[in-house]
Amino acid sequence: MRASSPAGLKTRRYVVAIAISFVLVEAGLQTRLTGQAPAPSVPARHGRLFPPVDLGLLERPDRAVWQKPDQIMDAVNVADGSTVADIGAGAGWFTIRLAQRVGPKGLVYAQDLQLAMLNAIKRRVQREGLENVETRQARGTDPNLPAKALDAILMVDAYQEVEDRVAYLRNLAKALKPTGRIGIVNWKPGHGGPGPDESNERVERSVVEADAAAAGLRVLKQENLQYQYLLVLAP
Repeated sequence: MRASSPAGLKTRRYVVAIAISFVLVEAGLQTRLTGQAPAPSVPARHGRLFPPVDLGLLERPDRAVWQKPDQIMDAVNVADGSTVADIGAGAGWFTIRLAQRVGPKGLVYAQDLQLAMLNAIKRRVQREGLENVETRQARGTDPNLPAKALDAILMVDAYQEVEDRVAYLRNLAKALKPTGRIGIVNWKPGHGGPGPDESNERVERSVVEADAAAAGLRVLKQENLQYQYLLVLAP
């Protein structure tokens, strides 16, 4: 092995120093967000989970205009007193609207893989004075929801993050009551708008339909939103 030159050693030390600094900054950021040292990382489902530092992108002031949350909640029969789940809840934008819709007699499970997201939701729920939201951390294909307890499950803008989608849909269905519904909302490929530019972040409607069929679910209805589609599934 050839001996390294002083210049080469200096360059490598500089690169290592930058890498160490990045890790320390990232750890400090999570400590400020959660009030505690970073927990062991949860394996990413596709390596492209939404980064907590970009949560502001999910809070655009015009989101309610193009996302149509009331139309989505109506389609999956979210009503006063319902028990529902928000899958991949992020910062809780939809969680808050679900909690307001189901009222004090209802319950919302805000579920996400990332602890930083769940901590953000807890703070938001506290600020809003809501007492009908419970956070749940998912693990792999286990959505960590109670069996046969939910009237509706919503997965908004998160389907592309699921690795084993058929298994995940099967496990979601296990949490439904006999008349429960699953609502999948995702971006229409090639339709622009505020969603992601990458093609792998926009799942074709036909792909979701095929996954649902493989999971033993049927499509009850389809609805078009401005930049997205909604598929309502049932066992």
